[in-house]
Amino acid sequence: MSDHSHRFVEEYQGLVGYGFDRPTDEATVQVYLQKFSDDQCLKQLLPRLSSQELEEIFNLLSGLLRRHFSEEEYHLLFLKDKEYHKLHGGGEDQG
Repeated sequence: MSDHSHRFVEEYQGLVGYGFDRPTDEATVQVYLQKFSDDQCLKQLLPRLSSQELEEIFNLLSGLLRRHFSEEEYHLLFLKDKEYHKLHGGGEDQG
């Protein structure tokens, strides 16, 4: 089974549009990010981006992760590091 999932974009039936309300804005951003990160989409887009655009995307995403995730959340949720708990005092595998 794959560690990564993009189920939301496949199952969401609500409005996709920004500026209506916070729940719709969050859902819209999630849909956009999942569509953006699709392998076929990125295969076409990435070669067209300038080095500066690549750096801007990387800096935006890594900055958001640093600001809003603890180190543990970063390892478990973003990196999908299943060994993190074992190596950092989490004891037995809890997942």
